[in-house]
Amino acid sequence: MIYTRYAIGGNFVFASLIKIKGERFTTESGANEAINTSWHFFETMYQSGLYWQFIGFGQLLAGFLLMTQRFAKLGALINLPILCNIFVITLSYYFAFTPVIVGFMLAANIGLFFWDWNELKILFNLPYKQKIKTFENDIIWQIIGLMLFLFTFFYRLFVDKYDAIFWLSICFIIGIVGLVFGLKKYEN
Repeated sequence: MIYTRYAIGGNFVFASLIKIKGERFTTESGANEAINTSWHFFETMYQSGLYWQFIGFGQLLAGFLLMTQRFAKLGALINLPILCNIFVITLSYYFAFTPVIVGFMLAANIGLFFWDWNELKILFNLPYKQKIKTFENDIIWQIIGLMLFLFTFFYRLFVDKYDAIFWLSICFIIGIVGLVFGLKKYEN
């Protein structure tokens, strides 16, 4: 579940910065497109200004919290309505294969709730057992999450013409290095 949190959180951090910077999500204006198209929908949200940036800050917060591991449960809670909203939008307009991808992200986010159910029970006033220290609670995962967050944040902040393969490759390398260090630490 550690890497599920990183993946969902990283994607949201990646997508949030363009909104926070006040730029279009798409490369072209959708103002002249038919009103019932996804292009026009994105143009309308972009033109709203404050709302567009509000969405970006919400995604950034949810992504950051997910990636911290320490506050990942809160991140998953914040992320759920955001993902549900995106999923319904992708079903409402033509987005080709996007509803499948968002559907998998939504399912993964719900999976995080099942994974953390014992600790989330308290939100429903149900008894829960104190969790013992486990592999996923090690500080190494918080450090790796912070490294992934910072790399993604600054890469999207300063690079407008991004290279998704480069971004994914660096994130993969950081994740593998973290896994190796985590396993070595856990062995000792």
